[in-house]
Amino acid sequence: MTVRDEAAPDLPDGGYRPSARRLARERYRRAATRRSFAVAAVSSLVTAGVLVTLVVRSPGWQRTRETFLDAHHARLALPQVLDGLWLNLRLLAVCGAVVLVAGLLIAVLRTLRGPVYFPLRALATAYVDFFRGMPLIICILVCVFGVPALRLTGVTNDPVLLGGFALCLTYSAYVAEVFRAGIESVHPSQRAAARSLGLSSAQTMRYVVLPQAVRAVVPPLLNDLVSLQKDTGLVSIGGAVDAVYAAQIMASRDFNYTPYVVAGLVFVAVTIPMTRFTDWVAARMNGRRAQGGTA
Repeated sequence: MTVRDEAAPDLPDGGYRPSARRLARERYRRAATRRSFAVAAVSSLVTAGVLVTLVVRSPGWQRTRETFLDAHHARLALPQVLDGLWLNLRLLAVCGAVVLVAGLLIAVLRTLRGPVYFPLRALATAYVDFFRGMPLIICILVCVFGVPALRLTGVTNDPVLLGGFALCLTYSAYVAEVFRAGIESVHPSQRAAARSLGLSSAQTMRYVVLPQAVRAVVPPLLNDLVSLQKDTGLVSIGGAVDAVYAAQIMASRDFNYTPYVVAGLVFVAVTIPMTRFTDWVAARMNGRRAQGGTA
């Protein structure tokens, strides 16, 4: 190939004409993409076919299909499950906001410097260690059944509020550690530069450290919100009629477990968009970092 062909000269009207080598590369990439897509499609179909065959030919498939995959019971359960899902979504919105604020506050308390703040750091550390170690279901049981047993004046007995309170207690500990990791990832030179410009410790944290820390931990925060969305179904153990408890009521009435499958699929349908959004945010931030821009 001549140098003239490789250089891809401009057209007389100022347009660009790709060289023959570049056109060949693009054709090769397109062919490789089509080949990869075909291989992936065939392998996926073969895998799905093998799995379906194994399940359908299992000895208990007929009984399982009638008990867990009955179309009639699914149609009956779907409206009730969707009504209960509205409670899960409200819990997600309220608890998610509370968890973000409380987790950020706890993380800031854990990163305070100086001996005078030692009691606050110790309390924040003890809180995080305790609620990260306690299983969420036990925390919900203690809050839903233990708080009413105290018979405190002015304290609600509503299982929805108490279950949401337990969710906030547990998830605030996890989110606090995410925020703390983001705060500690900010280079100390950022603090030193801010202090040299005359900013106080509080101003440095607010205007310099926290903006960088929050941007760095957005993907793990979104993952925690996805987990919170699923765990809102645990409030059903206290009697709150959410999607899970609505499915349990119908399953107990008809002695058929299809409503549980419907509830699970509804949660999956809600969770998948959040998961894909999390992946998109993470990929976008990684792309910006790779280009040398701000996250």
